[in-house]
Amino acid sequence: MNPALAGSASIMKEKTEMVRCKFIVTAINHIHLGHHPTQKDLFCAEVTLAPVWEENGVNRQWSKATPQGQIKMTITNKKAFEQFELGGFYFVDFTPTTFDAA
Repeated sequence: MNPALAGSASIMKEKTEMVRCKFIVTAINHIHLGHHPTQKDLFCAEVTLAPVWEENGVNRQWSKATPQGQIKMTITNKKAFEQFELGGFYFVDFTPTTFDAA
C-alpha cells in the first residue's frame, strides 16, 4: 500500500464498490511505428476520452458539478483500438484491486 494512504487503510477496505463513469472519445491519433522485417507496418493509436456532462446521468455519482478529467491510452492491439469511435460514448468502470490481481 502507498505509505501516504496508510492512515486510510480501514476506509479503503470498507469501500469496495465500483465507480462507473461515462466518457466520450475526443481524439484518436493513429501512429505509424515503422516497418518490421517480418511483419507488415506497425501501428498503434492514442485514444483520448473525457467525462460526459449530463443533468442526471451516471457521472453525477462521482461529480457534483461539471465532471473534469481525461483518460489517454496508447493501444498497440489493432483489434482493440478499432473498437473506439471518435465521438463514441463508453462506460469506464473503476473497481478496487491489488497489484497482483488477475
